[in-house]
Amino acid sequence: METIAVIDFETTGLGPTSGGRATEIAAVLVRGGAIVDRFASLMNSGAWVPPHIQALTGISNEMLADAPDSASVMRELSRFTAGCPLVAHNASFDRGFWQAEMARAEVDADPAHEFACTVLLSRRLWPEAGSHALGAMTRFHDIRFSGRAHRALADALVTAELLLRVRAEIARRFALDLGDAEVDHALLAQLQRTPLRWLRRSLVEHVKSQRAAA
Repeated sequence: METIAVIDFETTGLGPTSGGRATEIAAVLVRGGAIVDRFASLMNSGAWVPPHIQALTGISNEMLADAPDSASVMRELSRFTAGCPLVAHNASFDRGFWQAEMARAEVDADPAHEFACTVLLSRRLWPEAGSHALGAMTRFHDIRFSGRAHRALADALVTAELLLRVRAEIARRFALDLGDAEVDHALLAQLQRTPLRWLRRSLVEHVKSQRAAA
């Protein structure tokens, strides 16, 4: 059974190409319909956290001074997520920091680490929600939230719960087309960029290709 790693970064607020650095990372492993493991750590890159980001996340420069260095955290994270495809909410943001911090840590790319995005998937499945920000999706689906928003583990756990709802909705909405096929990461990655009116056709094509390859 496939294991997916749901990740979330907290950062200094800028993209990695503009000098931004990660301050915290969390990864939550999802297998079947459940969360089965979790990893979270602050990470000290030597970067300065501006006051407005400290206010948003609660992560201070003093907290990071005692945190493990970013390279060791990313190496541990690489081992924790080895062989797992990845999911994030607004994945383009987290993908950028994932790639930048792994490169800084001199960790070889894992070919399994392809991203799917719960923002894109939520837009396809629930266009009526209006906003698809993580907080809005939490309220839309009445997801129980513990911890502080804009902390990596709390946000990763909420995103994992949202992922489970995405998979359940696809399975419910397209049950006849799926048959016994799994709503796997490859299907999520395909559907996330498929216009709403073509979702069923895209899903059917994916299932056919998976069965032909089996």
